[in-house]
Amino acid sequence: MFESNVFYIMIRKIYTIAILAFLTVNAFAQSKVTKSDVTFKIKNLGFNVGGNFTGFNADIRFNPTNLATSSIEASVASNTVNTDSESRDNHLKSDDYFDVAKYPKITLKSVSFKHKSGNNYTGSFNVSIKEKTKLIEIPFTYVESGNTATFKGEFQVLRTDFGIGGKNVILSNEANVSIETEISK
Repeated sequence: MFESNVFYIMIRKIYTIAILAFLTVNAFAQSKVTKSDVTFKIKNLGFNVGGNFTGFNADIRFNPTNLATSSIEASVASNTVNTDSESRDNHLKSDDYFDVAKYPKITLKSVSFKHKSGNNYTGSFNVSIKEKTKLIEIPFTYVESGNTATFKGEFQVLRTDFGIGGKNVILSNEANVSIETEISK
C-alpha cells in the first residue's frame, strides 16, 4: 500500500511540474502587442513619398531559444493607409492600388526563422496583398527588456508582384517597409 501511495504522489508531482512548465513556456511565447509602427517609402516622380498603416494586429509566439516552434502572424488594415494627403490616400484605397473594399487586410505569416548573431534574426514570411502571396525574407532584431520585447524589421516589396499601381511609369516598383512592434510577455 505504501509503494502505491508513493507512486501516485510522484505521478502527481511530475504532472504538476509538467503543467507548470507548459504554462510558463506558453506564457512566454504568447504575447500582446502594446505598440506598433508600420511605415513605407516609395519614389513617385523621383521624390520619396512615405506613409503608414494603423490597425496592426498580431499573434506573436516568438521564443528565441526555440525558433522551430515560434510563429508570427500579423495583419494591418489596408484602409488605414495614411500619407498626409487625403486625395492620395483615397487613390491608394481604390481598386487601382489596395482595393480596400475587396481586400481589407495585408498579412504576414511566418514560415521559418534563423538566428544570425546577437539580437539579429531573419524570418521567411508569406506576405499577402490583394490575395497575392510572395515569400519574403525579412531581417529583424528582437530585444528583450524586462517584461517587454521589441521587434524591428525592414524589407522591400515589389508593388507589381501584388498588382498594385499597374504599369505606372512615374511610381517606383520598389517600396521599402519598416515594422516596429513592442510586445508584453
